[in-house]
Amino acid sequence: QVEMVESGGGLVQAGGSLRLSCTASGLTFDEYAMGWFRQAPGKKREGVASISWNGGATYYEDSVKGRFTISRDNAKNTLYLQMNSLKPEDTAMYYCAAVRDTVGFYFTEVDEYKVWGQGTQVTVSS
Repeated sequence: QVEMVESGGGLVQAGGSLRLSCTASGLTFDEYAMGWFRQAPGKKREGVASISWNGGATYYEDSVKGRFTISRDNAKNTLYLQMNSLKPEDTAMYYCAAVRDTVGFYFTEVDEYKVWGQGTQVTVSS
């Protein structure tokens, strides 16, 4: 049974930092490209950052460039999102997602991903 569990969300003041983690089980983690998405109330789910199976290629949505860093530890089956200089507009439910790929691509669209976690809430107060 494939499962992905996010953790690390919480309430933080603007300018603060959080580190999200996503631990996967039931799949061969290093055969999957991974991504972080977020969804605020009343808005569409959007891609935040993506990473290839080996970490060699990464993508960041424009609003998080220079503030967020995506990384992975394949030995621990874990994906990370380091979030610095948080802003109130970063408030959302954050989800990790996986899509099988061993070529080395990253993927940015919701519909490209096949496996999803349940999400962790990030709230940034002003």
